[in-house]
Amino acid sequence: MSPATGMDIPLLPEKEKRGPSVTGAVFNVSTSIIGAGIMSIPATLKVLGVIPAFVLIVVIAWLADISVEFLMRFTHSGNSTTYAGVMKEAFGPVGSIAVQLCVMFTNLGCLIVYLIIIGDVLSGNVEEGSVHIGVLQEWFGIQWWNSRAFALFFILIFVLLPLVFFRRVESLGLSSGISVLLAVIFVGISSVLAILALLQGKTNNPRMFPDLNNQVSFFDLFTAVPVIVTAFTFHFNVHPIGFELGRPSDMMTAVRISVVICGAIYFSIGIFGYLLFGESIMPDILVNFDRSSGTTSGALMNDIVRLSYAFHLMLVFPLLNFSLRANIDEFLFPKKTVLAKDNVRFVCLTLVLLIFTYVAAIAIPNIWYFFQFVGSTSAVCLAFIFPAAIVLRDVNRISTKKDKIIAQIMIILAIVTSTIAISTNIYTIYEK
Repeated sequence: MSPATGMDIPLLPEKEKRGPSVTGAVFNVSTSIIGAGIMSIPATLKVLGVIPAFVLIVVIAWLADISVEFLMRFTHSGNSTTYAGVMKEAFGPVGSIAVQLCVMFTNLGCLIVYLIIIGDVLSGNVEEGSVHIGVLQEWFGIQWWNSRAFALFFILIFVLLPLVFFRRVESLGLSSGISVLLAVIFVGISSVLAILALLQGKTNNPRMFPDLNNQVSFFDLFTAVPVIVTAFTFHFNVHPIGFELGRPSDMMTAVRISVVICGAIYFSIGIFGYLLFGESIMPDILVNFDRSSGTTSGALMNDIVRLSYAFHLMLVFPLLNFSLRANIDEFLFPKKTVLAKDNVRFVCLTLVLLIFTYVAAIAIPNIWYFFQFVGSTSAVCLAFIFPAAIVLRDVNRISTKKDKIIAQIMIILAIVTSTIAISTNIYTIYEK
């Protein structure tokens, strides 16, 4: 089954395959992981405290690595080359449809969040009564052409549209490499700002542990788990990237390198963000960088931080759009020809997705609740529940006793934490 279209194709021996290098795969996987998750990681440190947040990032990264190893092992032992195909082998058509629906919900939601964050950076927003000015408004004042709607429309036409028309994921390797570099620049500048603030005695003292002052705050701790789960959900791109490699077995090497890189980036921005902003951290930390630093150089650094990550998200967008478009096409047109060879279907589906994400990004103001809800539902299914269920189903008879024990623990932890997080969110919304 083709990773881009879901069509069945014969698997070639690894020695006959030619494809991009492990380096390109690391860039694509790292870009799939980082996405917008880095924006809400500092807010999880505010909820959990530094030490629990670090432990949680390490545990979820480790479980994500194991779940990808499960997926790839069962993929190579069967006849499918897509996530939906592996689930179909284990659970029939219901399994493949479940994966497709979760990928659609997760990726479409993430693309909307990317545009929301880009809009926040360029044109600002209003959060809980506070007005946050965008970079364009700081530089040129409030004009009709730097409004949120027009700025996002410009980005859609001149940046995103050319990128989403690539028909192979390996074609996005260069843009993915640049996006990872921009994320590193974002973390690097944030660390410099935090260190300068520390030397000047202007930093906030981070809490090592959560402040458990009542029963509600204890359950609030679980709402941070889905945010980190979403930040490590990249399983929808494992097969498209892996099966374009020269040797698909190299995929696990690329995944492990990427998980380590992204885990380090997440924890670094969490610490530096917390040092800079303390308890005033917003769900989207980029909004915090619109504050005046009191100096021209400081204000310039703030703007560079915000713009570097906004451009990073612009380059992540086509990678998630690739998997989203492929799964929607497989779901709607399972018996059609290869999507990349059908120009009308390819162009129409691409444009519809762009228009929908644009309209949704204008209408939705806040990303925190999205990360909590997606991390508690579709993302946790893609990252942990589905891979563990494949291991327990074991249609190819390759699971070991250790595999099944880990899979059971993975499913129990995922269900318990997600249930508590969803219940806490519903309670919070009801109270408000």
